[in-house]
Amino acid sequence: MPFQKKPQVFSATIHELTLGTGDTAVKIGGQNVYNLYAFDASLKNPPRIGIDVSDAPEQPCKGLEAFYAGASTLAEKAKRAAALEHVDFVCIRFDEADPNGANKSVADCVADAKAVAEAIDKPIVVAGCKNADKDAELFNQIAEALHGRNILVLSAKEENYKAVSAGAGLAYGQKIGAESAVDINLAKQLNVLITQMGVQGANVAMNVGSAAAGYGFEYVASTLERVKAAALTQNDATLQMPIITPVGTEAWGVKEATAPEAEIPEWGDQEERGIDMEVETAAACLCYGSDAVILKHPESIKTISQLIAALM
Repeated sequence: MPFQKKPQVFSATIHELTLGTGDTAVKIGGQNVYNLYAFDASLKNPPRIGIDVSDAPEQPCKGLEAFYAGASTLAEKAKRAAALEHVDFVCIRFDEADPNGANKSVADCVADAKAVAEAIDKPIVVAGCKNADKDAELFNQIAEALHGRNILVLSAKEENYKAVSAGAGLAYGQKIGAESAVDINLAKQLNVLITQMGVQGANVAMNVGSAAAGYGFEYVASTLERVKAAALTQNDATLQMPIITPVGTEAWGVKEATAPEAEIPEWGDQEERGIDMEVETAAACLCYGSDAVILKHPESIKTISQLIAALM
């Protein structure tokens, strides 16, 4: 008996979330098949790629130092990053705002964000410093300053979702990222809490957690897979938000990406290792359920864009 293909096309659909405005706006999600299953049905939108641009002066490798050479401000770096081929959106990350680090003021961060918005027309994602209280203040003030740009703040957490939802989401009409700790139940709970605040589910994206390949990534993979399966096969509306995964900060923070070649020469070139970690992690995230990934290195972006094109 000849093989008969049975496409898995679901009646449920992942919400389509729009970032940015005008001709450069991008749509994330919207599919009714599993990630990259273009052989089952055409995907409404391809997976998207963002580039991570930090306000911290240090870069994790010489290649990135060269790429940003001469760009001294966050706006200058963001402008250079936005011009890179295959970049759909720019994620500006305020690492310097960390109260346990440089403790950059919220006012200075807002000024930087406004300068970025004036320098680029691509969609903007705003990532904080991982301090829940500082991030809530940071997100809300930047959301006000960039009102009308349709940005995404990444992310609201259990500790600050009320403030971020009420401010960035409801008062200023921006998109909200919901960050949970690699657990489908925690992801679902936070989505419910944010929507109960009055934010529409169609204006929420999930960050269900991330890890570099080989560093507990199996938990990330399992969570991504279970979330997407529940959204599509069970028509669970509380999990039908698109997933955005910040890969670069994880991949470039592990030993394989940071150890100098002089310390472990048998591992080879440090920058190539970092790119490999970033590409491997991003590819796995896209296969298991991420609708967008945020990367650091131009070579990683080039490789992942080629992967997406080949599978679409």
